[in-house]
Amino acid sequence: MATCNVIPDAGGIRPYRYRDGVLQLLDQRLLPTEETWLEYRDYQGVAEAIRTMVVRGAPAIGIAAAFGAWFAARDIPAETFDGFWTEFERRCAVLAATRPTAINLCWALERMKSLVRANPLQPVMNHKIALEYEALAIAEEDLRINRAMGRHGEALLGDGARVLTHCNAGALATGGYGTALGVIRAAVAAGKTISVYADETRPWLQGARLTAWELQRDGIPVTLICDNMAGYLMSKGEIDAVIVGADRIAANGDTANKIGTYSVAVLAKEHGIPFFVAAPISTIDLSLADGSLIPIEERGDREVTHCGDRQLAPEGVAVRNPAFDVTPARLITAIITEHGVAGGDYLPRLRELVAKGR
Repeated sequence: MATCNVIPDAGGIRPYRYRDGVLQLLDQRLLPTEETWLEYRDYQGVAEAIRTMVVRGAPAIGIAAAFGAWFAARDIPAETFDGFWTEFERRCAVLAATRPTAINLCWALERMKSLVRANPLQPVMNHKIALEYEALAIAEEDLRINRAMGRHGEALLGDGARVLTHCNAGALATGGYGTALGVIRAAVAAGKTISVYADETRPWLQGARLTAWELQRDGIPVTLICDNMAGYLMSKGEIDAVIVGADRIAANGDTANKIGTYSVAVLAKEHGIPFFVAAPISTIDLSLADGSLIPIEERGDREVTHCGDRQLAPEGVAVRNPAFDVTPARLITAIITEHGVAGGDYLPRLRELVAKGR
């Protein structure tokens, strides 16, 4: 079986490790106070890890799903292609149902399925071997993609820029380095002085727990703020740019990202502050004309009513918990990808960038 070690990057941070048929995921629910690695050997376990937020962030979810698909294939006893393919599709559907908004999940699973579908005459064992290497390739490609994204995006940040981020779009959300944080890391590597405001990002506090933790480890100045402080700091002229990641980008540039992103984009527009989205080509969904068609995941009440085991709200209160919102393209200054930067009329430019990746 193939072997992959952690490649030191972004302070050595990566959300996964893989060796000898075992996937380890850093339990992001416990950060920053506890660094615990959980082991997975079957697709059901990986599906549960994705659903319960052990691993999160669209690219990292895609990587985990790819390894989950490999586990799914490895454990299928069928010896004929038809029998293998039917069961493989069923198991991939289980993985696909875990998080509906992040397109990278379906993208990775489709890539794994396409590998099998394109070679129906190969012995089943050959498919299993190929799928393991494909999962590794998806993971390693993501790191290269993030570095390329950083190179394209860092030119958009001036020396001395004070940058606001929302949620976590760093090494923990990807195969390493990060999307939004990758641009910031690249700007720092280019010799620029960059400081970051990380908003807390309720209800999972990814900004407080994860982004602040990553940036501290990298020695990049970071200041934590509550979500409702962004407008005040913008009005005081203390924020020069906003940069976020994405979970799905429609053909017209409308972008789904962690809940609260839309509010930040509206505030940035009001204050004349550039609002950037950094995301790989795999996050662009050209099959959806606009953001109204992006499925928005709704999660359980307890994430809002509790913080850990502590109850914060009255028992039985009605709760809404959409995990994502959609920022209209008109509020986005530019979309940064590994193949270049899109701005203005997103429809033709995004199509052009996607075509470069084929």
